[in-house]
Formats: sequence, C-alpha cells, structure tokens
Amino acid sequence: MTKRIVFTGHRQCTLESMAPAPMADTAVRVKTLISLISTGTELICFNRNFAPGTHWDNWIKYPFVPGYSLIGQVMQVGAKVQQFRVGDRVAARLGHVSEAVGDAAEFFPVPADMDPQAAAWFALAKIAGVGAHVAQYVLGDSVLVIGAGPIGQMSVRWANAAGATVIICVDPLSSRLAPAKAGGATAVVAGAIDRVEAEILAANGGRRPRVVIDSTGHAAVFSAALAMAADRGRVVLLGDTGFPGQQHLTKDVIIRGLTVVGAHDAHADVLSNAAGAGIFFNLAMSGRFNLSGLNTHTFRPDQCQQAYETIDAQREKTMGVLFDWTSIG
Repeated sequence: MTKRIVFTGHRQCTLESMAPAPMADTAVRVKTLISLISTGTELICFNRNFAPGTHWDNWIKYPFVPGYSLIGQVMQVGAKVQQFRVGDRVAARLGHVSEAVGDAAEFFPVPADMDPQAAAWFALAKIAGVGAHVAQYVLGDSVLVIGAGPIGQMSVRWANAAGATVIICVDPLSSRLAPAKAGGATAVVAGAIDRVEAEILAANGGRRPRVVIDSTGHAAVFSAALAMAADRGRVVLLGDTGFPGQQHLTKDVIIRGLTVVGAHDAHADVLSNAAGAGIFFNLAMSGRFNLSGLNTHTFRPDQCQQAYETIDAQREKTMGVLFDWTSIG
C-alpha cells in the first residue's frame, strides 16, 4: 500500500494508507527516499494561519495533502518513457507520499552522486529563484534579504550566484543567521526589520540596498521593506502572507520611485519547475550553492504530528525538516 501524510483538520496530521496509483505508458513509478517540509507554507496550512476568503482559505480543504519537494528512485517506467530508467534518482513537486506515480514530464533527474537530503531543497530553491529573476540582479548589486528561513536562505544563495557584492540578511532569530552567512551573505543582522536600519546602512556603506527581498510571509514586514529600499530601488514580495489585507503601501513607493513586484511559485513563465531544478542541481554540484548545515531535523513519516508541532514550537531551532521514507520499508 502507498502511504501519504494528510492534514485531517486544524493541527491534525496522520499517515494514511491508500491503493497504489495505476501506471500509464508515459508514467513512472517512484519510491520516495526523502521529502522536505516547506516549513513556512506547511505551517500556515497546519495552523490555518490565514484570513477567511483568502486564496489560502480556498486552497486548504480537508483531507489536505501537504508537501511539494520529493526525492525518489524510479521503480517502474511506462512503455513510452525514454528519459528515465529503473534505479534513476528523480525529483518531483509532489506531496509527502511513500510512492508516486505520474507522467514522466513531472519528474526531474537528480545527479547520481548528490545527497538526497541536499537535493530535496530543489523546490524551495526554485521558488526563491522566481524572486531572483524578477529582482533583475546586476553584477555588483546590493541586496537585502528579510527573513532567514528556508526561502530566505535560498534567496541569499541566488543573490550570491548572481554576482551581488553586498548581501545583507536580517532575521529576529540569530540562530538562523549562520547558515545565511555560509550561503553568501556578506553581513547578517539579528533583529526586527523595523529596528535595524542603522545596521543595514552600515553594512552597505551608508546606503540603502537597491534590491529588497521580503521572504517572510509576515504582512507587517512589507512596509518596513519599502522603507529600506534605495531610491528607484526594487522590492520583491516573495513570502506569501495569509493576511494580504494587512499589507500596506507607504509613501516610499511614489516619493522615492520604488518598483514593487510579486514573485510566486506559480509563475512558470518566469521560471519553470524543470528549469529551476536543473539550475539548482548545477549550482549545488559545482559548489556555488552551499547547502551544508541547512538540514536540522529528520522524522519518520509516522511521526508527522510531532514534526509539525516541533516546527511550530521551535522555529529558532528548525530549518530543513525532512521525512525519511526509507524508515517505513
């Protein structure tokens, strides 16, 4: 039987069994090795931390299958599949399931010698990669990344790979800043964004950064992000808040000529899942994306309730949280 993690209600999670999906000529069957929890998105879903009538409210219906970052090994290929063979490692934007069946086009090749636990970051890297594209980085750029959670960590790495000279990362939780530094941040600042202006200016020679990435998903951060961008600068709204009605424009937009642009996982015309995965794997394998130290916790799938409760209670101690599907046979 196939097993999957399901949210059955508010803060209720279980591992349930289901019949294996049938195969088609263009499909592959994959046994999951590792899946990575998107701690920001999935905790919003787990806690129902969103306003009524939002797209979150319309999306989260029970039973709800969370997750979208799976690394597995091909078990079976359809008669018309040419790009994969049994034994290949692949990535897929699918939920937390023990076995996945889907069209071959939904799966992306993973380098054979890449650690699956590192490879599982491909989906979060792609999401942050959409933000990197619309940031329109130039060589020598100055960048402020607000939030050092998983999306913020990937945003730091994209800015570094794109050739930014100054990369400042801010987060109230100082424990999150060491991985940002390891990923390419030239300066890290512990504190709430609306209280650390002096530190940010000092890290950029007294100037505001040209690009500001808000990776947090916290509505109140948006106004502070606008205040920190340079004149004629660019603010990228990457974190998807559950309370969009609480995000407010300020006079900075018109008075200082800011550009505000949204970035979302669904913007496949900006960066497709396949392209994002390919670039990420290339950068990671070449050493330009440092992923060491990002994973902090691993759970068995039958510990899913504990996993989400741990993330909720210990945000300062959790970063990459994985389900190890090899543990259930």
